[in-house]
Amino acid sequence: MKTNMKLTFPELFQDTVRNYGDEVFLSFVDEKPYTYKEADRKITAAISFLEELGVKPGNKVAILSSNMPNWGISYLAVTFMGAVIVPLLPDFKTHEIKNVLNHSESKTLLVSNGLLNKLDEEIKNNLDSIVEIDDFSILKSPKDVSEFNLNANPKRKYEVDEDDVASIIYTSGTTGKSKGVMLSHKNIAYTAIATKKIQWVDASDRFLSILPLSHTYENTLGFVIPMISGGSVYYLKKAPTASTLLPALKKVKPTLMLSVPLIIEKMYRTKVLPQFQKSWFLRMIYRVPFFRKKLNYLAGKKLKATFGGNLKFFGIGGAKLNSKVERFLSEAKFPYAIGYGLTETSPLLAGANPQKIKLYSTGPPMEGVDIKINDPDPVTGEGEIWVKGPNVMKGYYKEPELTKEVFSEDGWFKTGDLGVFDNNNNLFIKGRLKNMIVGNNGENIYPEEIESVINNFHHVVESIVVEQKGKLVALVHLNREELEKRYLDFKEGFRSMVEGKIEEWQHELYDYINERVNKFSHVQRVVVMANPFEKTATHKIKRFLYTS
Repeated sequence: MKTNMKLTFPELFQDTVRNYGDEVFLSFVDEKPYTYKEADRKITAAISFLEELGVKPGNKVAILSSNMPNWGISYLAVTFMGAVIVPLLPDFKTHEIKNVLNHSESKTLLVSNGLLNKLDEEIKNNLDSIVEIDDFSILKSPKDVSEFNLNANPKRKYEVDEDDVASIIYTSGTTGKSKGVMLSHKNIAYTAIATKKIQWVDASDRFLSILPLSHTYENTLGFVIPMISGGSVYYLKKAPTASTLLPALKKVKPTLMLSVPLIIEKMYRTKVLPQFQKSWFLRMIYRVPFFRKKLNYLAGKKLKATFGGNLKFFGIGGAKLNSKVERFLSEAKFPYAIGYGLTETSPLLAGANPQKIKLYSTGPPMEGVDIKINDPDPVTGEGEIWVKGPNVMKGYYKEPELTKEVFSEDGWFKTGDLGVFDNNNNLFIKGRLKNMIVGNNGENIYPEEIESVINNFHHVVESIVVEQKGKLVALVHLNREELEKRYLDFKEGFRSMVEGKIEEWQHELYDYINERVNKFSHVQRVVVMANPFEKTATHKIKRFLYTS
């Protein structure tokens, strides 16, 4: 990569085409891939097609699509011509899609076939153009527009500046109110280049994508990084369940993957941990640190083989990783790495590669990013994380007052996260400032810290701690499926046996929590939730649904 290059997608991509034109860029698993040269031709044709649809620089073009090679082709085509891409999360509901399209003023929508059912008549009527992204077939257009032609060329040339908005990303968030985060070409490109200094990526690397491309985490780290490096990215045609993911891992043999905690935590609980619970002897020796480390190391070898055997980087971000699962990954010598960031920071702020990981930390700040702990507690050193850097967003779209609120007068972005540094400049995240509960005597209580204790209870799948009428209450979703399997043979009294055991676990958990947290963090009640919690795209629980 040239050192004096403008940090824009067209400039960076053309440099990759010059250097790695014949290398594989994008592909479905098991299908013929696009090389960088072939992708370049399709992007050029897509720009011509968008011109036909009336798209001009500065216009907003929305994508509502599952992951596929044409997602990346469309993303680059839109941004190359100075228009703005508006990615919508595939799990957005119809009313959310409507709100985002209206707020962003998007008049062109690229939608995958499997998500067409989310468009109602009002959405269709308010759009000028609707294109099925799978094959670029026209579903609606303002006039007689020619079909997509792979040999077509744009009518004009486009100049794009580093500070031009490339993307407006609406997060489902955990607050219930979506905000349109404006990210420039430079914001995203800088983050990708700086992240490569944490973990090197080149043309020999293969990514297997399992997170939605509409999320900044997968977009910047799982698409833009390989794009500027000559690496290849493979997509699944179906959701990443065991039946689709395991064969794909064998075929692709990825060198890098990105995940959210829920995926690896579920794998640990359903595949790894049961192996150590098979007999009383195994359960006993697994409690002894020396034997636990040996067993975890052997399990790690199997886990690496499951992932194809060539994995060198397994990035985990988007939410807090369970401490017991992280300890397992560390002792298993699994090449995991934790990162920290936000959509507003394109997204990465801090991180380390698997060789430099510090247990329970997100690692040091990324190069070129300043992070400070504002107004730290004099005893603990904890405070709100404030940041500055070329990766920080331009602001929230059409929300100047909201933008002003999240920046200090001297330009620091207030993340809303609580953290602390150790003596080696490693950052530790303590929780969200808005989630913090002030106790009866003015003490700060961090629900996430109590939840990390709860989630280590063997039968808990997930939990949140909330304040109700001045009391701390733990809402927990237990592994009911495991319990029902155990009592499946007892036809008579099956239901009462299951409910009896759930009640027993509930009482056990109450004691388990309060024996392990400080007296200010004692819970007064444990409430068992019948269904899993509703979550965002990165599998964070939507707390606002449970705190009212």
